[in-house]
Amino acid sequence: MALNIEDYALISDCHSAALVGLDGSIDWLCLPRYDSASMFGALLGTPEQGRWLVAPADNDATAHRAYINDTFILKTEWTAPTGKAEVIDFMPHGDKRADVVRRVRGIEGTVEMTQELRIRFGYASSMPWVRQVHDDHGNALIAVAGPDAIVVRGPKLEAADHRHVSTFTVSAGETVDLQLTWYPSHREVPTPVSIDSAYRKTMTWWDDWAKTCSHDGPYRNNVIRSMLVLRALTHETTGGIVAAATTSLPESFGGDRNWDYRFVWLRDAALTLEVLLSHGYEVEAAGWRAWLLRAIAGDPSDVQIMYGLAGERDLPEREITSLPGYRGAKPVRVGNAAVSQFQADVIGEVMVALHAARKVGVSETEFSWPLQRALMHFLEANWHREDQGIWEMRGAPHEFTHSRVMVWAAFDRAVRGITEFGLIGPLEKWTKIRDEVRRDIEDRGFSTTRNSYTQYFGTEEVDASLLVLPLVGFCEPTDPRMLGTVTAIESDLLRDGLLMRYRTQSSDDGLAPGEHPFLACSFWLVEQYATSGRYADASTLMDRLVGLCNDVGLLSEEYDVGGKRQAGNTPQALSHLTLVRAADAIAAGMASPSRQIVV
Repeated sequence: MALNIEDYALISDCHSAALVGLDGSIDWLCLPRYDSASMFGALLGTPEQGRWLVAPADNDATAHRAYINDTFILKTEWTAPTGKAEVIDFMPHGDKRADVVRRVRGIEGTVEMTQELRIRFGYASSMPWVRQVHDDHGNALIAVAGPDAIVVRGPKLEAADHRHVSTFTVSAGETVDLQLTWYPSHREVPTPVSIDSAYRKTMTWWDDWAKTCSHDGPYRNNVIRSMLVLRALTHETTGGIVAAATTSLPESFGGDRNWDYRFVWLRDAALTLEVLLSHGYEVEAAGWRAWLLRAIAGDPSDVQIMYGLAGERDLPEREITSLPGYRGAKPVRVGNAAVSQFQADVIGEVMVALHAARKVGVSETEFSWPLQRALMHFLEANWHREDQGIWEMRGAPHEFTHSRVMVWAAFDRAVRGITEFGLIGPLEKWTKIRDEVRRDIEDRGFSTTRNSYTQYFGTEEVDASLLVLPLVGFCEPTDPRMLGTVTAIESDLLRDGLLMRYRTQSSDDGLAPGEHPFLACSFWLVEQYATSGRYADASTLMDRLVGLCNDVGLLSEEYDVGGKRQAGNTPQALSHLTLVRAADAIAAGMASPSRQIVV
């Protein structure tokens, strides 16, 4: 059975990622990209679906782990009755290869280690053909199935019931290196990676990247780790930012709220762009903008809410029967049917992010502003349309208030592009539509009965996305209507001190009711508290939230309060970027003489 979600740590080379369990097993690995088919899929099943275990042979050994400095190099220190050993796991960065390195070092005494390798390509649908070789580089196991091949080097592995195993000992001062390299099966077997050199280069690259982060505040360590997560989820070659490294980790344990998040949502990526820009990462932001312009190029009516890592548009959702699901949660899905939804807020998210880029000096190109104008022309004709909303409801469409606010934000940023940056566009028309959208929201998206903005026009329900209204400048955090909305959200959506997205029992989202608090929503609430003067509430909730990070600082999508465990896909970009925003808001409050926050 797979471990608890919080028991996994991420390693990444900024092209793909692996999840390493507290038990020493890599239970999720897709190479060469985040969205490739898994070769280790035990996360969504059992060891039979593939894994790579390296751990002491003694079951009584205990583990303590941490990332080395501000990197994604993971060190797990094992204490066994006979001694201590450590395993250093990392994916070398910058070598244009797909490698995983596991370096075992003796610290005290002698520790017998065991290795178990179960290779299952194609989401555990393909058992590879395996052969052993011994060459100038030592022992190697080569596994091939269809287009995929890997070579694993290290202690010699022996076949045993569709798996390969070995045992070896390390004494104090000794080192045993293991490495796995993926390659296209039609090519020659790659040579081994130079581990010492790869380790130094990878360490330096991550550390140098983290050092440029501009943030000072009581949650700096959490901010740094969150920024690193956002970088680890960004494909270095294409610039695409995946929403999470996994698919089908359940939002409701044992249920069917299981989705594939290994794609680039325009919304999440745009929000990530804003966070990168506000912390000194203009180069990465420029790379994402280039990805965006390529992805959405063409007819604006064809703009999707999400794309593949290189801008792929065809992301059909299908069920994978070869993976039984995380602790039996079915179905396991690959692809995402939400790709075909109309979500009116997406263009607003993009326009807000691109305006933020302009403000920090990322200049427009001959292509970028014309494309934004085309998006606005599409929105001129479509802003009245009902949509599926930020939460990708699979029920009936509505006029969601958050979506309509983001339409307002799109026209607002387009207008400001003209008035503040001298760009060319129909100023009078866009100003008129912007003001019309605002009036429509105030008239039909606000309940005088509840003194609150509503989830969608014509309902008395609220949802947590309404907390975004002041974040995009639609209103001030202290506006009486916003404060009334916060009161309604607290009344309806707070569960055990954390915030739900919406009341599933009162919303037609196309699925059975029931899910756990959505962490990004609670971080939005922290930001609202901090910017509206509720400083004690902001710090109390923030402390609670950062306490939900696992032992290496990672957050998934949701949190099961009753079970005291993380839920949903991991690590979740939206959780981490909203953590950064919340920490920024608290730090800004502390820096203001009139806003002293006790933390």
